[in-house]
Amino acid sequence: MRDTTKHQGQRKQLVESLRQKGIKDKRVLEVMGGVPRHLFMDPSLVNFAYVDKAYPIAADQTISQPYTVAYQTELLQLEPTSKVLEIGTGSGYQTAVLLGITPHVYTVERQQLLFKKTQRLIVKLGLRPKKHLFGDGYLGYEEAAPYDRIIVTAAAPSLPKALLNQLDIGGKLIIPLGEEEQFMMRYTKTGVNSFDKEKFGRFRFVPLLQSKN
Repeated sequence: MRDTTKHQGQRKQLVESLRQKGIKDKRVLEVMGGVPRHLFMDPSLVNFAYVDKAYPIAADQTISQPYTVAYQTELLQLEPTSKVLEIGTGSGYQTAVLLGITPHVYTVERQQLLFKKTQRLIVKLGLRPKKHLFGDGYLGYEEAAPYDRIIVTAAAPSLPKALLNQLDIGGKLIIPLGEEEQFMMRYTKTGVNSFDKEKFGRFRFVPLLQSKN
């Protein structure tokens, strides 16, 4: 599937709607305007790619609402040099947005079916994360720690301590916390065992899966 002038026009309208909803980070808006969301969608849903809603993908997961992607990315306060760990690769859409700002992206997916499908798509689109891993997001990815930024794209009932431990001093973790409904939280690591905590808006995410063994 190609990225047509029609798709580009639809993205321009989407970016304007994100701006009207309060997204201010110019880099985030610019990248959102460049990432072809329709390429990450199920073929039966491509006509809805630039509607600001979440849609189903493989393995009973969803491709996040563009506003949610923009909101989380804005909260990260990314720099081009930021080293980022993404928990929940999903469709790869959020991954592509992160890569539009920094090349230093590590991403972990728990669902094997989705991991394999997205891995093929990432290669096809020429996206180059530092690592795309199949694994338990609760454990993060210790081998490449510490990270400047960590983003969790699924709901956790409680804060995974491994992720806090893998954050560099001054680093930020964005995570939706809660069961039925989540609050978006931002933790900033101020010392080895100290953090500043900020609470933002309410959201609904699919649950963050954890290995049972």
